[in-house]
Amino acid sequence: MAVNPPLITVLGATGFVGSAVLRELARQPVRIRAVSRRPAAVPAVARADVEVRAADLTEPGEMAAAVAGAEAVVHAVLYSAGTSTWRIEDGDAAAERVNVGLVRDLVGALADRAGGPRTKVLFTGAASQVGPCDKVVLDGTEEDLPAGEYDRQKLTAERLLLDADARGVLCGASLRLPTVFGYGPDSTARDRGVITAMVRRALAGDPITMWHDGTVRRDLLYVEDLARAVAAGVRHAEALAGRHWLLGTGAGRPLGGVFEQIAALVAERTGNPPVPVLAVEPPAHAEAGDFSSVTIDASAFRGVTGWDPQTPLTEALRRTVAFLADEAERDPK
Repeated sequence: MAVNPPLITVLGATGFVGSAVLRELARQPVRIRAVSRRPAAVPAVARADVEVRAADLTEPGEMAAAVAGAEAVVHAVLYSAGTSTWRIEDGDAAAERVNVGLVRDLVGALADRAGGPRTKVLFTGAASQVGPCDKVVLDGTEEDLPAGEYDRQKLTAERLLLDADARGVLCGASLRLPTVFGYGPDSTARDRGVITAMVRRALAGDPITMWHDGTVRRDLLYVEDLARAVAAGVRHAEALAGRHWLLGTGAGRPLGGVFEQIAALVAERTGNPPVPVLAVEPPAHAEAGDFSSVTIDASAFRGVTGWDPQTPLTEALRRTVAFLADEAERDPK
């Protein structure tokens, strides 16, 4: 390791995205400050020098301490109310404090620095920030008209960051994520997304359900490929600064076919017949975006960073089924 390797702060290091980013960055000869409410697990094969910092970033002074001396910051904090979903209600002040307020605190902490190069900041946003859109393939040129509270808060936070970049406070970019899913052998955080939910249903012998006829398409990005994208973003932060970038595979997968594949992979693991895949009435909390097809054109990000997703969907699903099946066997309900 270099005598004085760069320090990268990962905010939200125990979360679904943050923990994967931590594992990926820890492969490099750098210093990492892993910040989260509870202590993060240091990856077993880490080459990096990992400092674990347990902190409530909403408390005064904690953000400034978390990013002190950092050359780069990955902001992967997500508000959680302990539910099984990321959805939030309109006017949720607690969610706003985390999703927006922490970016405001981060900008303030970096603005107080005296001299030196600008700190590189990557923010994990969401492709859904664009809101309802007639385009099936999104490339980042769309006008942002978010419909839900989560997307409005993420967009507000993103604009705070990019405004700070424009003012010279920091070197910031936003990576808008599609549907991210899955587990690898070393995963440490829970995936609350639809893919994992349906794998769990199938492992329990329950039907896989969907709120449509199965033709709705999603761009599904495996979490380990996402982590590699964020690491590439850190390396190319200066070239990415000042705008948002979409991440995705470029393939919109019909969810009906994906769910059938999950049922088959679970049956292969358990030896039981595949569970049925059924269309059901959508719940009252369903949003318009739940019925819209999305494919991501990430060619702009790939052109700058050289990143490409490497894991075929079938392999990513197989790893996810294996992880959750092993978990269920270790801890049967």
